Order: sequence, then C-alpha cells, then structure tokens
Amino acid sequence: MPEARVIPLRQDGGRPRPRPAPRRASRPGIGSLTERTAAARGVDGDGGHSEEAMDAVAPTTGGELAALPAPKGPTELEARVAAVGEFLQRRLTGRYAVDDFGFDRDLTENVVMPLLRPLYDTWFRVETIGTENVPTSGGALLVANHSGTLPLDALMTTVATHDDLPVPRYLRMLAADLVFGLPGVGAAARKAGHTLACNADAEALLSAGELVGVWPEGFKGIGKDFADRYKLQRFGRGGFVSAALRTGVPIIPCSIVGAEEIYPKIADLGPIARLLGVPYFPITPTWPLLGPLGLVPLPSKWYIEFGEPIPTDSYDPSAADDPMLVFNLTDQVRENIQQTLYRLLAGRRNAFLG
Repeated sequence: MPEARVIPLRQDGGRPRPRPAPRRASRPGIGSLTERTAAARGVDGDGGHSEEAMDAVAPTTGGELAALPAPKGPTELEARVAAVGEFLQRRLTGRYAVDDFGFDRDLTENVVMPLLRPLYDTWFRVETIGTENVPTSGGALLVANHSGTLPLDALMTTVATHDDLPVPRYLRMLAADLVFGLPGVGAAARKAGHTLACNADAEALLSAGELVGVWPEGFKGIGKDFADRYKLQRFGRGGFVSAALRTGVPIIPCSIVGAEEIYPKIADLGPIARLLGVPYFPITPTWPLLGPLGLVPLPSKWYIEFGEPIPTDSYDPSAADDPMLVFNLTDQVRENIQQTLYRLLAGRRNAFLG
C-alpha cells in the first residue's frame, strides 16, 4: 500500500472550508444527494428545467406535449455506499495527506467523527452554548475542565467544535505522555489530531492558526472521586497561558457539565494501578462488577459552554516569562470555568434529564 504523504502545516491553519449545508446534510453521502436527485429530475440550480429534461418531453398524438417519467436519482443508501467506496479507494491508493503532527483530516472526517456522533447526538444529547465565542479562523486556545474517569469529555468537545460552530473547525488536542505510550492508542490519537502536551507543540499549532484544546487538570481532574465532582483541581503551572501569550491568541474558557456522571468513581485500587503503570484503577457502580458492560457510560445529559474569549494580543510575547502575570491569567481562566459550572448545575433538573 502506498504510504501517506506528509505535508507541512498550512499557513492558514488547515481550516476546513465552510460547508454549504447544515451539519446533518454535510456528512458523507448526504450533501450531494439533493444535487444528484435534482439533476436526475432535470431541475437546474434556479429551479427551472434543464435542456436534458426538455429533451425528454415527447409529443402526444394530439400534438400536446407529455413529459416522460423522470429517472430516479440515487437513494441515500446508494450515496453512502458510493462515499464509502471513494474513501476506501483513497486509503488504498494513498491519496490522502497528514501534517507534521500526524493529523489525518480524511480519516477524522470520514471515520472518527461518524463514530463519535451517536454518543454526542443520541447518548449524551449534548447541547452547546456560546458557539459564537469561538473564532471562526486563526489560532485560539480552548481551555476546559476535565472529568469522567475516561476522557470522553475531550472527544465530545472535538465534535462540538466541528459540528456546532458557525464554521466547522478541527480541535487539536494536547494529550499526556501516557496516551502516546499505549499500544495502538497513540497512533490513533495522532491521526485524530492529538499531540503532546508541551509548549513547543502548542505554540507551533497556535502560530499556524489552529484551534488547540487543553485540559489543565490532567489526571487529577479526570480521576477524581465522584464526591468531588465539578470542583476544579489545580491548573498546573500555567503552561497553556504562556503558550497563548507567546503567540498572542485568545483563550476560550470551556465548561463541560455531564461528564462527571458517566463513570461515577467511588474507589481506587492503587496497587493495581501501579502494577499497570496507570494513574488510577477506578471502581464504579458498574465496573468491574458487570465486566465489559461496566465500560458502557451512563447516559447523562451534557452541556458544553464556550465562554467569552480572554485576549492576549495586547501583551508583549516576553510577558510569557512573567510568573505573576501567568498566575493571574491562569487563575482568571480557572475561576471563569468554575463559576460557569456552578451556573449550569443550578439550571439543570438532574444529571440525566438536563
């Protein structure tokens, strides 16, 4: 099989072009179905009839014109099958590209997003708020709270930024070293847009105009006990603020409600965690009691709110070396997210009905 061609980051940030149709109509095989059906029926873009359709009009014996039955266009299933065939052909012939960080846009659009959408739309019923606060172009740093025992909150945020923004954007997530050390997981994460959580990679992506996502609580947030739900943990040393200051991009606070309830962690088996080399080994009401069924997340109702951007372009890049400024901005972002979490929690009825 031919190898994929590695291409450098585009200067415009590799942003997807605005889609002409709403999200549901833009998925593989659906967006072109209307156009193909209209063409098959002989209807042009202005609502009139094309010349081919007029040629299909035959005169009757009385001299009147009678329209012949219009040929049927492809069904939705046929269009989807054709789209899958085209995708497989690209993969087999190597006609796709990855960037310097291993991001595979073609695979993400046609495999990763379709796999995540059932969770996003049907299982968690995610509602997004404040999508207008995310820039439609240029670099930006999205900072979110982390929870849920398994990092499904990060994956759902990638769907939100792709499907629910006015202009779809791919979220380039900063992940911990452990992710890239897991067999098979690291390679898949790279292809889906993840990269190492270090300032060098973050600044390179931000400078290239990408939308970058970071979860500063790390394992302290995702592995906390259910009793501490929605209480933000320490935000590290503020490395994400330094990256934003050096590149002059806005910081977008992101608050996620609902992820805390998918795997309620009630205990931690430390010895097993150390044996496996992982930060924690969770015990939940369903895991490991129910075996593989315990891995099914509970269907909580989710809200993802994007807060107002915190600008950094008024600072000189050297301000990134000022520890007091970095601390103050870090604390501002953390407090913004915490207060938004409290507000969202106060407005929902319960964890599963919203």
